[in-house]
Amino acid sequence: MGLFRSMQVFVTTVQEGSMSAASGKLGMSPAMVGQHVAALEERLGMRLLNRTTRRQSLTDFGASYVEQCRDILERVAIADQDAEALQAEPRGKLKMTAPTTFGAEVLMPRLQRYRALAPDVTLDITLTDRNVDIVDEGFDIAFRIGELPDSRLIARRLAPYQMMICAAPDYLARRGNPGHPSDLANHDAIGFAPAARSPWKLANGDVQVEVIPRISITVNSGQAVRMAARAGLGVIMQPSIMLRSDVEAGLLVQLFPEWHLRERPMSLVYHRDRRMTPRLQSVISFAISEFGATSEWREDPHS
Repeated sequence: MGLFRSMQVFVTTVQEGSMSAASGKLGMSPAMVGQHVAALEERLGMRLLNRTTRRQSLTDFGASYVEQCRDILERVAIADQDAEALQAEPRGKLKMTAPTTFGAEVLMPRLQRYRALAPDVTLDITLTDRNVDIVDEGFDIAFRIGELPDSRLIARRLAPYQMMICAAPDYLARRGNPGHPSDLANHDAIGFAPAARSPWKLANGDVQVEVIPRISITVNSGQAVRMAARAGLGVIMQPSIMLRSDVEAGLLVQLFPEWHLRERPMSLVYHRDRRMTPRLQSVISFAISEFGATSEWREDPHS
């Protein structure tokens, strides 16, 4: 006899109060109910029920074992429900948060693909550079750039965020084109808060350079940093996804293209206790496909 089925019969027998009552509930004969219980007792080497001609009662071990059986049966039922849910069409409201630059420059142009996959999902998106608490603030999922100290979250690694150092042509005409990263110490730089004072790290083969830029302006908006650079106010280090079009248009000049800048890890995170609904699964699959380590989003953001 199957162990799982025998557990179901045993739990039903305890709930109904007798084997005859359980037989009606289960659609099997009282004798078959007895055989399932007996099979469990033989397997365990312990009596589960004290039986008389008039009544039955749980043994001490039986009282403990029935609770364990209930827990197992409940877990299996939840797993079955989740599997069934994953086959359903995603629908409902999904709250998402992402960093401002990534959200505006990368995520939003790609959302038409997700809308085609899940047209019945309503997206509520908050773009912010604040590291929100997705649990306390009620978000289903978040894109995160940087390290992830929060152990309450499940993280799916995406392709790392690449950076680029640029300046406007007229700034370079006035101040000169730095020939080596160490020359940046003599240039004005525009910093993105709150990481404005962090060193800029570059590598070229085995040569590594760490530069602390001379920050002349600090601003808490990536777009503002970009526009300040285009206005000739200084050198910037910003995501390449945001600056590439300006470089191609001649509005900015990429500095040190042969040097490798430190990449920033990017992840998709959600709470580990969050039930895997069809809409949550759909957006995870979309993000992994579009922004995963094997995707090409960094090279062609508008494809």
